Amino acid sequence: MNTTPTAGLDRPVPLPGAADLPGDTPAGAASEESRIISMLTRKLIPFLALIYVVAYIDRSVVGFAKLHMNAAVGISDASYGLGAGLFFIGYFLCEVPSNLALERFGARRWFARILFTWGVITMAMALINSASTFYVLRFLLGAAEAGLYPGILYFLTKWFPMRHRARIIGLLVLAQPIALIVTGPIAGWVLSTSGLFGLTNWQTLFVLSGLPAVLLCLPTLRILPESPSQARWLAPADRAWIERELAADQSTFALKAHGNPLGALKDKRVLLLALLFLPFPLSIYGLSLWLPTIIKQFGVTDATTGLLSAVPYLFAVVGLYLVPRHSDRKGERYWHIIVVSAMGAITMAASAWVQTPALQFLFICLTAFSIYSIQAVVWALPGQFLTGASAAVGIATINSLANLGGYLGPYGIGLIKDATGKLASGLYFLAAMLVFAVLMTFVVRSALETPARS
Repeated sequence: MNTTPTAGLDRPVPLPGAADLPGDTPAGAASEESRIISMLTRKLIPFLALIYVVAYIDRSVVGFAKLHMNAAVGISDASYGLGAGLFFIGYFLCEVPSNLALERFGARRWFARILFTWGVITMAMALINSASTFYVLRFLLGAAEAGLYPGILYFLTKWFPMRHRARIIGLLVLAQPIALIVTGPIAGWVLSTSGLFGLTNWQTLFVLSGLPAVLLCLPTLRILPESPSQARWLAPADRAWIERELAADQSTFALKAHGNPLGALKDKRVLLLALLFLPFPLSIYGLSLWLPTIIKQFGVTDATTGLLSAVPYLFAVVGLYLVPRHSDRKGERYWHIIVVSAMGAITMAASAWVQTPALQFLFICLTAFSIYSIQAVVWALPGQFLTGASAAVGIATINSLANLGGYLGPYGIGLIKDATGKLASGLYFLAAMLVFAVLMTFVVRSALETPARS
């Protein structure tokens, strides 16, 4: 029998459909569930992750271009931090409208539109000739890409039962470190050349980064199904199973769609989850967009900087494989968030405190393990109270507000570095934000365990 989850910090959370899991049902039913989930994972996640890999390359490659662009164009560290962060202002303003458009036009067409516009804008960044054009193009890039990640998260709620979502989202979020593993060596190699097509090396980097997004538009339109009912590779019995399990989630968590999807904006739990999630994009982008600069200060070449910058993201991949799976297996969310966030705060502060490059680099790697892996667990929480079109709005709102951290992180580090002359001071700022995440977890736990008033 399914039970309503209590989500207590002192006990595991019984996730929906727990009675249908292996060990509580006949082996045949468990085998059937495993077969369907494996098929959905194989059919959907690799392509969605590929799109997200390309998105993450386009938004983060600026950290490598900075090594040559700033001097060529005349952009200060503070101006770079501001421009890098303006991406998230455009992202914030357009994310909820984008997810509403996705609900109206469908995932295939809307994802293809997002791919085309952000790819063109990324290539146009080769035309940057001042701080002002840098600001404008970064803002437009954020506006163009808005809705992709929350759109994918909403899309997945139509396919996967709640008890599988942390692991599935973890597989999707693997795209972030994989993108940066790919970006580092390639960016280092491009920057070590004199450029291609008559462009400088940093201009070439932008053109090569934006092109894959444009090329993915047609495959997106042809490959991606809108919903289980339109997936030709699903048997009728498989569609019925998905429908039944998603209905069980709604019953277990007492999910009710708002008549007006914008009603999700008035739910205080949406704001609280945004505050909980805020420290993670703040720390991730604050670290990743300054990581090439940190490594360059070790006294290495551009090519070596690119190679070394990939290493922390290998740790992130390991974390994303282990932590969400462990959370799903234990049926517990909150202690995972608390412990892993605290680990991230400690290692981030240690990376700022130590003076030896090798130790600093090790602590950065351990920080990447924490701050990337825990995102998937946090993103399993909105499904406990959001469904239907309200989920599209609520997820977009959480992501857009939280991703303002992507503005605050790079810009804050730039300001702190200009004021103190030390990048280490900026890393202490990131560590403090992860402590804030630990405290917010207790607040969110209390809010989600208290039934919302209608």
